[in-house]
Amino acid sequence: MRDFQYPGRSAVYAANGLCATSHPLAAKTAVDILQAGGNAVDAAIAAAVLLGICEPQMTGIGGDCFVLLKPAGEDRIVALNGSGRAPGAQNAAALRARGHATVPLFGVDAVTLPGAVDAFCRLNADWGRMALADILAPAIRYAQDGVPVAPRTAFDWGRAQNLQGRARDYFLSGGQPLRAGQMFRAPQQAHALQLIAQQGRAGFYEGDVAQDIINSLRALGGSHSLDDLAATRCEYTDPISSTYHGVELVEHAPNGQGATANLILNILSHFDIAGLDPLGAPRAHLEAEATKLAYDARNRILADPDHTSRLAHMLAPETAAALAALIAPDRIIADPAPISEAIHRDTVYLTVVDSDRMAVSLIYSIFHPFGSGLASEKFGILFQNRGAGFTLQAGHPNELQGGKRPMHTIIPGMLRENGRVTLPFGVMGGAYQPVGHARLVSNLTDFAMDLQSAIDAPRAFAENGTLALERPYPETTLRALAEIGHTVTYSDSPIGGAQAIRLTSDGILVGASDPRKDGCAIGY
Repeated sequence: MRDFQYPGRSAVYAANGLCATSHPLAAKTAVDILQAGGNAVDAAIAAAVLLGICEPQMTGIGGDCFVLLKPAGEDRIVALNGSGRAPGAQNAAALRARGHATVPLFGVDAVTLPGAVDAFCRLNADWGRMALADILAPAIRYAQDGVPVAPRTAFDWGRAQNLQGRARDYFLSGGQPLRAGQMFRAPQQAHALQLIAQQGRAGFYEGDVAQDIINSLRALGGSHSLDDLAATRCEYTDPISSTYHGVELVEHAPNGQGATANLILNILSHFDIAGLDPLGAPRAHLEAEATKLAYDARNRILADPDHTSRLAHMLAPETAAALAALIAPDRIIADPAPISEAIHRDTVYLTVVDSDRMAVSLIYSIFHPFGSGLASEKFGILFQNRGAGFTLQAGHPNELQGGKRPMHTIIPGMLRENGRVTLPFGVMGGAYQPVGHARLVSNLTDFAMDLQSAIDAPRAFAENGTLALERPYPETTLRALAEIGHTVTYSDSPIGGAQAIRLTSDGILVGASDPRKDGCAIGY
């Protein structure tokens, strides 16, 4: 239990339903849907689409999503991959011939087809209770009437520098980022959402919206086609898992990077993390070294599921044991060589549990701040830059190729204990997400932190040759890490953000929401 004399927030306890998101309006909308008779899937879709209006720098209907779903009355976990593909005519050789060593981070070459809307429509059809029109009504209303920009959203908006062309008209005010308290309206997106509400996926992947998306991309020099867009389909897949101190961490299989989180925990299981100071140098060092080794494996192995052939090796116990043996307490390992421009910090994650104990763990993103920096001409739909997650290295499993899905950073998670699903959760923050998952599990198991404290606790991330620590870390930890050989700095922004709901054995729901974001957990 936290000390109530210090700043902080309590977890939210509820008996019926609960939602945790990164924006209060989205969390409230989800609970409204539950109370109106919808289930966790209906509520999650409503909240996710609204987040594209509340946090447009993070996500939108031009992006991708991944979902883990626990059906009501079961402890089975269903995985839905809602990530899009590269246009059929695109290939790495053409970009190499133009002198590129990596996929350009912003601009039309990085734009992959949007998969989230198809996934939302599929979820609604297969698992939902309410009509899609009722689920999308709150987002349509807020897009028309406007949403006051929240403080963390304004912070991120002000740091984005990549908006180009029509996107500047739609997402800037007088050429400037919106500030906290200013109203953001997107009536053109409201129109697109109305078409989806009326026609389902056809309202997005066919007709006026599809024509606007493809015409806009072609005018920008893209090779995207109406056939590419129409062929976009989500897929149900089998999740993967690993066990850490009796807790099973369930993740998406590739093309997501969930296996990286499994590998980090498999490596850390060879050390006595529980015997360390949670904010001390030894823990931060072990986590940083495990991160480097796991991310190196990720960079070599993970790709489109049809091109990932060594997943079993990555998850094998002997692989983790061999990698753990490379870690020494008094020296550092070099950072893995990057294979793409896949580093970013912009994603939304939400989780919902309803009265029947259906649980949804959903993550939804346009990749970098405002995605590619480009938007469609008529409807103002931001195009994601997920193609920057590909490599141009010839012969690599993740090499850019038409019709292929890129390696994805966004990963929803769930925990299962003794066969029972106990925690849908996610940790936003781009490349940080796997180590964020591992750290949250470690905080809960090694240090017996309560759920909100496990989310609040300071974070560290080894990336690009630097070990960045959040400011609550003591300076003694920084100095000790520097003596080992780390290049250490305090992070210039919060590292990630998390949401989680615990399903207790006595039927109570406990929700926690990261103070690094604008959001909250709300239950009833």
